[in-house]
Amino acid sequence: MRFNNKVALVTGAGSGMGKSIALFLAKEGADIIVNDINSELANATADDINNIGQQGLSVTADISSEDEVQSMVEKSIVVFGRIDFLINNAGISDQFVPTIEQKADYWQRVIDIHLRGCFLCSKEVGKHMIEKRYGKIVNISSVVGIGGSPMRNAYGPAKAGIIMLTKTLAVEWASYNINVNSVSPGYILTPLIEKGIELGIIDDKVIIRRTPMGRLGRPEEISEAVAFLLSDAASYVNGCNLPVDGGWTSFGSYGDAFNIP
Repeated sequence: MRFNNKVALVTGAGSGMGKSIALFLAKEGADIIVNDINSELANATADDINNIGQQGLSVTADISSEDEVQSMVEKSIVVFGRIDFLINNAGISDQFVPTIEQKADYWQRVIDIHLRGCFLCSKEVGKHMIEKRYGKIVNISSVVGIGGSPMRNAYGPAKAGIIMLTKTLAVEWASYNINVNSVSPGYILTPLIEKGIELGIIDDKVIIRRTPMGRLGRPEEISEAVAFLLSDAASYVNGCNLPVDGGWTSFGSYGDAFNIP
């Protein structure tokens, strides 16, 4: 129970990786503010947290809207009095299309949800953390934000921007006892990825061959990394981007990184 008496705001916590992180932190003793643009999903996650024995507060908000983010944070402060942890996880998938065919409006929407949303939530929560002179922020980036991926011309730049925003906030807010770090997941077996494999949209064997550890990651492995960065064990870790990718970003040779038996 590393996080007894702590309050965490997790964006995009209605499903997938965000839900996994929210439930993991609740099991470690934290009360959770569950954000999602889908109120039904947010309510369901909050109910699961309450069943664990922690307080789950569902707050529906579009994190790309400054007014909605301000309202979300104000409501959270009224209920809990503080926000100790912020996990900027919310995001949307991109379209795998050539850059010259990418619609500017869709490109902007991906940037707005990922990068603008991370900025707005960090800005509003950061005000309270600065006042309390304590806080920990973990931003969810991606291996796609570290290395170039063809046709991921919105998602990649958005995730790369999150890594640099992480470093910027880390050095700006360090004197207020605020740690800001990011996690860059590799290919994680979330329900969305599972569905893609089932439909034949995603070739998991190709991903496995390219991953030195020879498998896809599990959502709880991302949750563990986030929990570490929020814990006292990482008190001197600041401005770090931690790839949790089975060695994906380290592999620099030709051919497959893992040979499937």
